[in-house]
Amino acid sequence: MDLKTTIQNDMKAAMKAGEPIKTGCLRMLIAEVKKREIDKRSILDESEIQKAISTLIKQRLDSVEAFLKGGREDLADKEKMEIDFLKVYLPTQLTEAETESLVIAAIEETGAKVPQDVGKVMKAVLAKANGRADGKMVNELVRKKLQP
Repeated sequence: MDLKTTIQNDMKAAMKAGEPIKTGCLRMLIAEVKKREIDKRSILDESEIQKAISTLIKQRLDSVEAFLKGGREDLADKEKMEIDFLKVYLPTQLTEAETESLVIAAIEETGAKVPQDVGKVMKAVLAKANGRADGKMVNELVRKKLQP
C-alpha cells in the first residue's frame, strides 16, 4: 500500500475513533498533497509526499516556538501532537552519530576545507541521507567540522 493510501486510511480510522486533532492534522496533510499534485499536474511519488510532510513538520516547529514565546503552552502542545502524528509517515531519522559519519565522508569526498564549502558538503550529505537527516543538524555538524 502506498503512502498516500495509508494516510487516507488512517484519517478514516481517526474519524471513526473520534480523534479530532489527528483527523484535522491528516486532513491538512491530504490537502497539502492534493495542492502539490495540482501544482505539479501529476501524482506525487512517495519522496515528494515525504517532502510535504517535512515541510508541515517544520511549520509546526516554528509555531511551537512562537506559541511558547507568547505564553500559549496549550497551543504549543497541540502543535507538538500534530508533529508526532506527522512523523509516523516519515522514514526513521538518522542519529547524530550516523549523520556525523555521513558529514565526515562527504567532507573527504568533496575535498572541503574552509567554511565557504558548507554548501557543497550539505548537498552531498542530504543526497546520501535521502530525507532521513535533519538539515539543521547537518548544517551545524558541517560548520563544526569546517571550523579553522
